Amino acid sequence: MHHTTQQLTAQLAEVLLQHGWMLATAESCTGGLIAGHCTDLAGSSQWLERGFVTYSNEAKHEMLGVDSALIATHGAVSEPVAQAMALGALRHSRAQVSVAVTGVAGPTGGSKEKPVGTVWFAWATPSDAGPTLGAETAWVKTEVMHFAGDRAAVREATVQHALRTLLQLLQQH
Repeated sequence: MHHTTQQLTAQLAEVLLQHGWMLATAESCTGGLIAGHCTDLAGSSQWLERGFVTYSNEAKHEMLGVDSALIATHGAVSEPVAQAMALGALRHSRAQVSVAVTGVAGPTGGSKEKPVGTVWFAWATPSDAGPTLGAETAWVKTEVMHFAGDRAAVREATVQHALRTLLQLLQQH
């Protein structure tokens, strides 16, 4: 599985370098694993701009500008919060592209509505207006996934899905 992550990261690096774009990550349930995998690759400073590990609700608000009311209304593991995290990562960095993840890795913390393994993703990529106009022009894709397995498996699956989908989105550009 790790090999796949390395391959994905290498392909991602290639596409980002081709576009001259930088990536920012906003991670909750993965605790920095996505950024960690990116920095496994030598030369990643050319395309990874920064990573936010916003584990608490306060961190999401303070570091990414996620509206506290949004978290109060929808919960941290939700589509609106994932979207706000992805846009916040662009606004609070010099990156043109971002990925955000927020989920329940388990074994505790699940509920009927959001069982363990529920992860919301958001990817922000430059819109047709171009990458230089800032986060307001970014296009955001959101998706929810339900991963099986223990905490480690959920986190690993989250990293893989975040990177794989980001790669697919960038290859369409």
